Amino acid sequence: MTTLYKLTGTLQQYTWGGKDYIPNLIGFTAQKDQLYAEWWLGAHPSSPSTIKVDDKTMPLNQFLSQNPTALGQQSRSIFGDELPYLLKILDVKQPLSIQLHPTKQQAEIGFVEENVRGIDLTDPKRTYKDKNHKPEMMIALSDFWLLHGFKPKTEILKTLRERSSLQTLANQLETQDLHHFYSDIMQANQTQLASWLLPIFEHNRLEDLSPENPDYWVLYSQKEMNISLAQLDAGLMCFYLFNIVQIKQGQGIFQDAGIPHAYLRGQNIELMACSDNVIRGGLTSKHVDIDELLKVIDCREVIPELIKAAPPDNGSFTYTTPAKDFALENVRYDDTAQINGKAESATILLVMQGCLKISDKNTALELQQGESAFICADTAYQISGRQVGYCVLAKLP
Repeated sequence: MTTLYKLTGTLQQYTWGGKDYIPNLIGFTAQKDQLYAEWWLGAHPSSPSTIKVDDKTMPLNQFLSQNPTALGQQSRSIFGDELPYLLKILDVKQPLSIQLHPTKQQAEIGFVEENVRGIDLTDPKRTYKDKNHKPEMMIALSDFWLLHGFKPKTEILKTLRERSSLQTLANQLETQDLHHFYSDIMQANQTQLASWLLPIFEHNRLEDLSPENPDYWVLYSQKEMNISLAQLDAGLMCFYLFNIVQIKQGQGIFQDAGIPHAYLRGQNIELMACSDNVIRGGLTSKHVDIDELLKVIDCREVIPELIKAAPPDNGSFTYTTPAKDFALENVRYDDTAQINGKAESATILLVMQGCLKISDKNTALELQQGESAFICADTAYQISGRQVGYCVLAKLP
């Protein structure tokens, strides 16, 4: 029986994506004026990857429904007969929306409620597109900037007091907890937003600011996203409330349920529970549900903890996160490397650099940069380096 298959991902062409990074990584010709935001590898029903089975192309979710043992006993006992994770490559040219993701329980309740209300799964105002939570990790493929969780209240107060137009907000925060304070900001009218933000635009120039400064990202987002100063976005205020985090290439971060975040600039590998549930809080033309956002958001003060980079030596390294739905292994090799492994659960391999051969007792695949494979559970395999580089493997912990 075949347990090793060539896998092909799917493109997502969102407006915040870049033009060249994903085509160059995956190995296809970029079309003029096309934007390539994400490359998905997984079985999410909205955009499943495909595999070759007996020279026929089949969606991965269809293959798994016909061959559930490929998921592995452990995976099926916990997550049922669905692949529990989704692996992505992102190219972030413009800031993404301020967003967060629900817990499993919140997702199940929200999914049922929207079904009862008759909101179609394809409706742009649909928030819960499935019943799953969406914890996620990312590993930076370039110098990467993002927002991640609320800063400590003392730091928020300091940030607000440093700007004359935000002094009144500092006074307000002195008497409020973060949830009530954030609620007031997200429900502010245009007059209030203008009094806070227009002086920021008037007194600063983007070229004079550094990315560590919240003002930089306010001006950058307004420019990149063509936000009208006559119709300000409350999401711009989040740059004064959330941690602005720089992640060096190879490092990463984990985003748990409820933690507000936004990718700002750079490229990354993203691995998450298999879900497309996103609750947005601004900096987007997509649906923003403030009531649901305020119900789900986790306003605890966060000190960002970075995931350390994989060592440069040949061999296997698994990034550490608290997630139960997924794990990401990094395997480095040169043209002499022979690395043995076993897929205890369904595993997806993506070649990030160089060239390798992966083989089991029945099948061998030669994979170049950007190519990928699906490995069925309980498969012993060997990775042989063909050209120096590395691959990543998504699997269960």
